[in-house]
Amino acid sequence: QVQLVESGGGLVQAGGSLRLSCTASGRLFKIDDMSWYRQPPGQPRELVATITSGGSTNYADSVKGRFTISRDNAKNTVYLQMNSLKPEDTAVYYCHAVVGVIVHSTPSKYGYWGQGTQVTVSS
Repeated sequence: QVQLVESGGGLVQAGGSLRLSCTASGRLFKIDDMSWYRQPPGQPRELVATITSGGSTNYADSVKGRFTISRDNAKNTVYLQMNSLKPEDTAVYYCHAVVGVIVHSTPSKYGYWGQGTQVTVSS
């Protein structure tokens, strides 16, 4: 069993900053891509940023230049530094990771989600 636990959400004024963290734990042997998604009220979930195990990153156009994704492989943790926050960044933010696990003695990969953390940006 693998768990992703997020932290760092909250209420912030427009122009402010927040840093989200997500740590993976459990019976895993490797973590590939780690990503942050968000789901604004009444809207579908959308990809915000992805980082590979080698450190390559990709961002949604709406957050480029404002958000930075990073990871600490030794801690199985991914971060999302969010600067210059806007009211339209208000959403529940979810961590996602592609994790290698052993199932019946066979290496396999599965995607796991965190429970979500609320980010609210006031105008």
